[in-house]
Amino acid sequence: MPGNSRPSTSARDGSLFNRRVWADLGNDYPDGICIDAEGCVWYADVPNRHCVRVREGGEKIDQVEVDRGCFACMLGGADGRALFVLAAEWRGFENMVSDARTGQVLSIAVSAPGAGWPSYTSGTR
Repeated sequence: MPGNSRPSTSARDGSLFNRRVWADLGNDYPDGICIDAEGCVWYADVPNRHCVRVREGGEKIDQVEVDRGCFACMLGGADGRALFVLAAEWRGFENMVSDARTGQVLSIAVSAPGAGWPSYTSGTR
């Protein structure tokens, strides 16, 4: 659903429950996301051509603008503080099949490292 991040809780049988709005994102269209070590989420937004860092509740605390649609993002690099963005020109659904080769992987330095395993803070990377 555009404008909302909706997590759920997983039961042992794989079913989902406790669906809730984690963050109201207004007029943004979150696509690919990643989580940082401070519990914030970075999301890529194709039509608005940016990646945004948001806290639970919807406070937007950082934003990276680019000249094309952002399809996915991931935190990585040696210290986990590089935001990698998969971006390409977006001309709408009707023009998805094209010979244009506009895709790029961008890298932007950010303040908080990525979360997950292996951990950037444990020294296991």
